[in-house]
Amino acid sequence: MNATVTACPALLVMSQEAFQAHFDQPRLGRLRELVRLPEPVWVDELDSPQARARLAEAELLITSWGVPRLTADRLAVAPRLKAVFHAAGSVRSMADDEFWSRDLVVTSAADANAVPVAEYTLAAVILAGKKAPFLAADAATAYRGWSLPRGYGDLSNFRRTIGVVGFSRIGRRVVELLRVLEGSTVLVADPYADPAEVAAAGAELVELDDLLPRVDVLSLHAPELPSTHHLIGAAELARLPDHATVVNTARGTLVDSVALAAECRPGRLFAILDVTDPEPLPADSPLRSTPNVMITPHLAGSLGTEIHRLTDHTLDELTRWLAGDPLRSRITAEAFPLSA
Repeated sequence: MNATVTACPALLVMSQEAFQAHFDQPRLGRLRELVRLPEPVWVDELDSPQARARLAEAELLITSWGVPRLTADRLAVAPRLKAVFHAAGSVRSMADDEFWSRDLVVTSAADANAVPVAEYTLAAVILAGKKAPFLAADAATAYRGWSLPRGYGDLSNFRRTIGVVGFSRIGRRVVELLRVLEGSTVLVADPYADPAEVAAAGAELVELDDLLPRVDVLSLHAPELPSTHHLIGAAELARLPDHATVVNTARGTLVDSVALAAECRPGRLFAILDVTDPEPLPADSPLRSTPNVMITPHLAGSLGTEIHRLTDHTLDELTRWLAGDPLRSRITAEAFPLSA
């Protein structure tokens, strides 16, 4: 697509670390061909006189991690602002009611960020099938040549049942990726999902209560909302079969950490957690000392060169907006309450 050169003034608002991760010289050069940038091209705050002067001129913002909340006071300084292109996933940290009342064009790179999260989740599901992380931690006592260790359940990825809670952009990708597991059955629980769309992706839509007792792996992909706080609590965990594994790459608050530790400590359940509640866990959290819980430091999302995928996605959206073409990842005020 040929970009239209424009004098549209833009401002990058993000942490220095985020700016350096997003914009190498080729991508910064591409951005300069699309919009007019001040010098320096980015800010990490919006309250100093210098930052407010730039904000007053900006017609669009490109934001990412470290962007301050776009409050009514800050938006009042930006009368020319038309659009916000968020080069990361969720916009919850920066958006409030006043933000949506301005009727701004808002896009997010959440679709691009869904790729590595779904890939990580697939890997976690496969490792969970073999109980690999837990056997690795217990290799000194569990490994006895070809004799199978006890207490881990069926070490297999053949004809397994995987439960996906939340048919979100990530949940949908996970369902599609799970097709690589021969003979697997994928169940989806999501009160807002279309059964036809779930079926087209290769899964079956069921109620959460029906899903829980049937799964070998439970993978969580719901947004963090008041209605999803501790969605998986003591009652739900008790319904999971013995040796099932809980995989959480969504938000830590979806799971009751105390209840999960109580089920995992005696060895009945297992867990692979890339997110926790709170995050990071305190040093004395029982989840830290439970052998059949693997915790990774919130690394499923975009890191390293994966961040360039987010940048490219954002620049593509910006190009479409400047050309007057339909946007592919716009977030509306109506859709925001159910987004991650």
